Amino acid sequence: MQRRSMFRASIALAFLMLQGAAALSQESAAPTVAIDPDGTVQMPAQAVPVSGFLSLEGKTYLTEHLHNLQRPEMLVQENGVPRLIAGYITRQRELFAVDRAETTIGGVHAYVYTPRDGIAAENRDRVLVDLHGGGFRECWPACAELESMPIAALGRIKVVSLDYRQGPEHRHPAASEDVAAAYRELLRTYRPANIGIYGCSAGGMLTGMSVAWFQRHGLPRPGAIGLLCTGAANLEGNAFGGDASYTTLPLGEGRVLPPGAGGNPVQMEYFAGSDPDDPLVAPASSPEVLALFPPTLIVTGTRSFELSNAVYTHAQLVKNGVDSDLHVWEGMFHGFFYNPDVPESKECYDVIVRFFAERLGKSRRP
Repeated sequence: MQRRSMFRASIALAFLMLQGAAALSQESAAPTVAIDPDGTVQMPAQAVPVSGFLSLEGKTYLTEHLHNLQRPEMLVQENGVPRLIAGYITRQRELFAVDRAETTIGGVHAYVYTPRDGIAAENRDRVLVDLHGGGFRECWPACAELESMPIAALGRIKVVSLDYRQGPEHRHPAASEDVAAAYRELLRTYRPANIGIYGCSAGGMLTGMSVAWFQRHGLPRPGAIGLLCTGAANLEGNAFGGDASYTTLPLGEGRVLPPGAGGNPVQMEYFAGSDPDDPLVAPASSPEVLALFPPTLIVTGTRSFELSNAVYTHAQLVKNGVDSDLHVWEGMFHGFFYNPDVPESKECYDVIVRFFAERLGKSRRP
């Protein structure tokens, strides 16, 4: 009996030794991560599947998006509408019953979106201002449509989208001046606490920049703002800076930074000649400016190239005592909510609508 036990123990030990040897062999064959003296991490090539946390519709959407970005013809714009997002405009018009009126506000060309179901009673004295995305050079009216229609319809609130000046014809601070001019005009009708401002990508940047501009020029702060698909820190490299330029950028856009693209240049033509650390360009560079921000919503995704900028901005806002919400969608990319048919977009619309419903009219700080 004792010999049988010893025999079994010997077999078990041999099995464990074989397992350990196999593990060591696999480890030595696996790609390794190398760390440079300055902390730079040299990553091996690896395959990254679509996140298992995405909805089925979201997985299909992400896959389609990545493939479309490899097709140059999908990035061509026709009358301010990139082919990549043209279908989303058609779909949103089917889903969201809004009327659009063309006007000027404070001398700035604009579209006003009102819900056909009528403005909700609690929103009759409120208004939202959308500042469209497009890298400060394009996407009017496409991005204005996609950012305004769902919020106006679902929130039952008036949304004003501004056709602010962009590059390459114009330079900073032209867009901030336009937002301020329209804001002054809206202040004739609305209390500042009842005005919300939001935008995606460049429009989100401009939202933060405008709040800094208001401070500089003695205008009251709005009731709440939304920095969607963006942050308020300076731009680093050719994306929005931080780790995201090397992690979420390739995962969400299917492209990588070119060699040597680090540093801190402001590469958009609109900002040519500007100081990237000027609070009127990057409000997060100034704690004093941030401390006076209104309640701020930040929206991003784990495959959005602005993720680091958004997370950093949120941390700085909280650090400086600002009421700020950060919402990060797993597996989603830059401007993902333009497509109204995926559950993740519907969740995002709900977050935006609820944020402004809860914050507008509540501000008491200057």
